Parts: sequence; structure tokens; C-alpha cells
Amino acid sequence: MVRLLYIGDVVGQPGRRALHERLEKVIDREKIDFAVVNIENAAGGFGVTEAIMAELGELPINAFTSGNHIWDKKDFVDNYEHYPQVVRPANYPAGNPGKGHVIRQTAGGVNVAVMQLMGNVFMPPIDNPFHCADRELKELDGVKVILVDIHGEATSEKQAMGRYLDGRVSAVLGTHTHVPTADERILPLGTAFQTDVGMTGAYDSVIGFRPEEALHRFLMNTPKKLEVAKRDIRMCGAMIEIDETTGRASRILRIHEKLED
Repeated sequence: MVRLLYIGDVVGQPGRRALHERLEKVIDREKIDFAVVNIENAAGGFGVTEAIMAELGELPINAFTSGNHIWDKKDFVDNYEHYPQVVRPANYPAGNPGKGHVIRQTAGGVNVAVMQLMGNVFMPPIDNPFHCADRELKELDGVKVILVDIHGEATSEKQAMGRYLDGRVSAVLGTHTHVPTADERILPLGTAFQTDVGMTGAYDSVIGFRPEEALHRFLMNTPKKLEVAKRDIRMCGAMIEIDETTGRASRILRIHEKLED
């Protein structure tokens, strides 16, 4: 049995603080074999930097996923080849830096594939994620334990992806909307699913940002720089138990760790 931990969108310094304070405790408590963290919002809510990658390198993280904000910090993008453990959505056009999946090993020698897809609904124009999933899976022939991050706005699209990949991958977990959903379950053919695992950051906020600036945008219909919120910090994600011989999941557990103020 392999135990995977997936931590949702890390938003700014509060999210990084949550990782530093809680990640290793959860790994020890849940006897985690392999940890994955989404870092597309780690730098002030938009992208990630090389300095932050060095900081996160101190933690026991096996792979990182990202999303549409992975391109927001030039210093990281220009040096993307230094970070083979960082996955970006596979359905970006060929020729972009990075890869849509990585294969890494647990300490026990089990191969684990981490793949990311980005939705089409209410998102930037990009290749069809369902067709892209088929192509990526052909490159993972022989790998049993496969975790898929579906990064998208629409719950319907994420749930459809879960059904499309049911029995073909070990877990399909949603990111991007920053709000944890209460629908974690094992689908009929053995794939663990949750529409969105939630963010890691400040929950006294509007999806991790100070309410004042977010409200200005909605009330005035004009731009306003978003500032990362700092109160009610939580680390959210999911733990999945997987049979490494079949790739089927037997359990999914929501992770919700609240820091002391």
C-alpha cells in the first residue's frame, strides 16, 4: 500500500508558513510515502520564484504541480529546466517549458506518476484536457500509481474528468478554485476523487486574498492589486491509499490543518 499526500494551492507567505509548520507533522502522522504540493500561487499569490523553490526544497516534497499562474514569474520560467520535479498542465502547446507529467519513486522504490491537466471552461484557451489525458497515459504505460491534478474552474468539468479517468488512474484531484469540497470518494472503478482539495493559505479572505481589494473589483468593475490575506491560516489537501500492484485507491481522506493565530 502506498500513501500519497496532495496539498492544494499554496497562496503566498501564509501558505508557505503552513507548509513549514504542518507538512512534516502530517507526513509523520499519516505515514505518507509520497508528497505532492501545488505551488502556482506561492509567490504573493501569482507564480513561483527560484528563491521560493529553494525554500521549499528544504521540505520532504517529491513533486510539485502548478497551473495557469506558473508563467507569472520570469526568473522561474527562464530557468524551468532546473526543476524537473515541477509539473505544468500537459495541455499547454508543445514548445513551452516543462512537462505535463513526471515519474518519481517512493523511498520503497514504487514508481509514482504525477500528471496535471487544465480545464477549458472559464479558463485560458488550451488543448482539450480529455484528449490530452489519453495521450499522456500512453507515455505512462506500466506505471500503476498515477495522480492527476485537474486544474479548473468548473466543478462539472472536474467531475467529468474523474469519471473519464476512473479505473485508469489512482486519483483525480481538483485545484484552482481554492475552496475545499466535501465530495471526496472512491469512484466505481477504483479512482479516488475530490472536486477541489482547497488552498493552503489564509481563509479569512476571498480565495486567499484580502477581502477589501477583492470587493473593490466586484463593486467597481475596475482593476485593483490583490494583496495576500494573513489570518486564519490552514493547510488543505487529501491523503489517498493506493494498492501499488493494481493502482486502485481504497481510501481518500480530506486534510484540513488549522494553524494557531
